[in-house]
Parts: sequence; C-alpha cells; structure tokens
Amino acid sequence: MWVAKPKPDPELLALFEESARNVQRVALLLRDLLTDYPEQAALARDILLCEQEGDRIAHDILHRLASNGRRRAALDAADVHALTGALDDIVDFAEEAADQLSLYGVEAPMEQAQAVAEVLVTCAEEVAAALRGLRTGAALAPHLFEIHRLENEADRLQRAAVTGLFANGIDPMVLIRWKDIFDTLEAAVDACESVANVLEGIAIKRAQA
Repeated sequence: MWVAKPKPDPELLALFEESARNVQRVALLLRDLLTDYPEQAALARDILLCEQEGDRIAHDILHRLASNGRRRAALDAADVHALTGALDDIVDFAEEAADQLSLYGVEAPMEQAQAVAEVLVTCAEEVAAALRGLRTGAALAPHLFEIHRLENEADRLQRAAVTGLFANGIDPMVLIRWKDIFDTLEAAVDACESVANVLEGIAIKRAQA
C-alpha cells in the first residue's frame, strides 16, 4: 500500500530560519565587539539579548514539536532536538565570549580573536543558507562543506593564537584569560559544525525516503 511522505512542518522550518537569523546577528555583534573593544563594550548587552532570544526560539521549536503529538513529521524528533541545541549553542558560546572580555578585564582585543570572529560570521551565513535550503528543498551539501572548511580554518587560527601566547612569554594570567576566550570562540564555530552534522544526517534520510 502506498503511503504519502510526511510533509515538512512549515512553522517548524520557519522557526529554524528565525534561529539562524539570530545566529547571524550574534556573530556580527561579536565581530563588531572584538573589532573595537572596549569602545564598543555596550554591544555585549545586545549579544545578551540575542542569547535570550535564542532561548525563546529554542523553546518555541520544542513546543511546536511536542504539539505535533503522534502525527508523522518529516523531521525526526531526535534531529529537531539536536539541531535546536546546536543552534542555541552557537549563540550561547558567542555570549560567553563577550562576557569573558568584561569578566577578564580585557584592555584591547587580539587580531587573532578578530579573525576567528570573522570566520564565525561567515559560518553563520552558511548556517542560515543551509536552513533556508532545508525549507525550500535546495541542495545543502555546498553550505555544509563550507561550514566544515571554515571550522578547520577557525581551529587553525585558534591553535596558532594559543601557541603564540605561550611563545611570547606574556603574563601567565593574561595567557590563561586569552586562552579561555579563544577556546570559547572556537566552541562557537564548532557548534556551527554540529549544525552541519545534523543537517547532513537529515539530508541522507531525505534521500533514502
């Protein structure tokens, strides 16, 4: 007996796109914060608002999933949870990095941190494009490939920056603080790759359906 394929929930997909736009916004704000810190320190407040907005969207996504009840959905519940969590992680790590600048009393940003933040901005653009593709049925592979490439680039930048901190013999406390910030920035980009990994799994399931 022929069974119709379940159709994607347009409201759920719209919420994912909204989450991706929030990811883009927080990445841009963090880049701007790191470009002109501490003069632009007030941007940390806007980043915090993005983090709160991300929590709201994540709640709405999971509420929408629960409201579908036993109805068949085009996306597995596990994939929805994983995608929601990864998107939320991007914003959480961005907000944590912004908070660390103030917490650690950073007097001026490092160029390497600005470079990682720039990679995060590009990653966020690819995440948003991929989630638009999830709704429209466009190919996801080019965006996912680019996210993986960018994650490797951020990892290279982060390792080079931390190596430089140790090599330059700076104050140990400054070293520890900046290492924490670099690790947090890298974690934000890693979360983008987590989004790509979930979307790869979804794409494979769609192809096999």
